[in-house]
Amino acid sequence: MINEKIAVVTGASRGCGRAIAEKLGSLGAKLTVVGSSDDIFKTAEKLKDKGYEVLAVKADVTNEEDVADLFKQTFDKYGQVDILVNNAGVGQFKLAEEHSLADFKHMFEVNVQGVFLCSTAVVPHMKERKEGTIITISSDVGRRTIANGSVYTATKYAVQGFSGSLAQELREFGVRVGTVNPGAIDTYFADSEPGLDFKEDWLKVDDIAEAVAYMASAPKHMVVDELMLHPLSQEYPNV
Repeated sequence: MINEKIAVVTGASRGCGRAIAEKLGSLGAKLTVVGSSDDIFKTAEKLKDKGYEVLAVKADVTNEEDVADLFKQTFDKYGQVDILVNNAGVGQFKLAEEHSLADFKHMFEVNVQGVFLCSTAVVPHMKERKEGTIITISSDVGRRTIANGSVYTATKYAVQGFSGSLAQELREFGVRVGTVNPGAIDTYFADSEPGLDFKEDWLKVDDIAEAVAYMASAPKHMVVDELMLHPLSQEYPNV
């Protein structure tokens, strides 16, 4: 169901985004990988070395002109977009009063505005074609609150609300919208490093990639609204 599909993956320079791009490429998708730094071109070369067809675009997903340009480049090269994976995201974890307004704005711009801009950029195209899949990497804190994560949690609640409403708007057009809501992942998130001892039992980036591939490859009559993923070692309320 993914072979020859056109997939756009944001935040693809490293971590979950790169793993998602690698997985979709291995299943035959043609890729546009998006990142905010020149590292995205290095990632693209590694993907091309694996034999995947790849367009690399350096873009800031919070910038409307950048987003318009990245999709113009994608349409110019491939002619369509079948799968959009909104993976770009940032997080800071501290007491609410320790956040500056700049912290607040930055997290909302990347985590929410970026999802809005990228999703709405492809919606008219997908509606016209009457098919397409939009998957956003959200978080388990889009369904619960945690201490020291007030602003980040608020962004993920916003993502869940936006995705849920968008799913209802697009269902009649055959366009599917869903979220992947992971718990603790062994990656670079929040200025951390992968492979640290205390992360040994956490989810791996390949786990997230497998979840995205599952959602994207579902038969056309089926939508996976959301997938919640946790490592067994993470306590999570069963509510």
